[in-house]
Amino acid sequence: MFKTTRGLILREVKYKEADRILTVLTEDMGKITVKARGALRKGSKVGAATQFLVFSELTMFENKGRWSVNEGSTIEEFKGLRSDISALALASYFAECVEAMSDEDSPNPMMLQLILNCLFALSNNMYSQEQIKTAFEMRLMCLAGYAPDLSGCGVCGNTEPAEPRFSPRNGVIFCRDCRKAEHEANVRLCPDSLKALRYITEAEPRKLLSFRIGDKAAENAAYAAETYLMTQTERMFSALGYWKQVKI
Repeated sequence: MFKTTRGLILREVKYKEADRILTVLTEDMGKITVKARGALRKGSKVGAATQFLVFSELTMFENKGRWSVNEGSTIEEFKGLRSDISALALASYFAECVEAMSDEDSPNPMMLQLILNCLFALSNNMYSQEQIKTAFEMRLMCLAGYAPDLSGCGVCGNTEPAEPRFSPRNGVIFCRDCRKAEHEANVRLCPDSLKALRYITEAEPRKLLSFRIGDKAAENAAYAAETYLMTQTERMFSALGYWKQVKI
């Protein structure tokens, strides 16, 4: 059976002398594993389309439940990533996160749209890397079923809590008067950082990155988003550590 789909290459692994084993996030099939025979050979017709972090149209053949690439053409290569080591490291982190949070054979087109939009912004240096990262992490958690409740204090319901604190374990905010040790609300926010996080969880996909925030509030929001993702997934991501080493 032949199938044509569009997808982003989340991971590529060399197999034998000239093949690639790919993890691809597709529009209509979810996350799948695909073999690209001869992709590493000079002049391969599928070489360019099966590279890491390339969005491609792939024509595949299924045999005994396994997919192989027959033809491929690139749609977006995100060339700006290849000349910026910190942007490439952050993009690799995004790919790691999406691979961890997506399901086999379960389409999630909004998750694909999220990473494509963020890779495009990174590649073209449209926003700071920190802002793109914060938006990506928090929105990814929402799309993966871990949307936090930022509407108001988890105890009194105050929508504009004084000295808000965020609990990455519970995904809830608390005000100064209501937080207790058992809430694990150990991430300090401020009105502007809370506003930014609320925007990220609610904004239209095309406007996700279009928010302004001061430096200190941005630091608070960034720490909250990253800590929330790490706490809920209970894992570390190697590319994140590398990005922190090489970022400017």
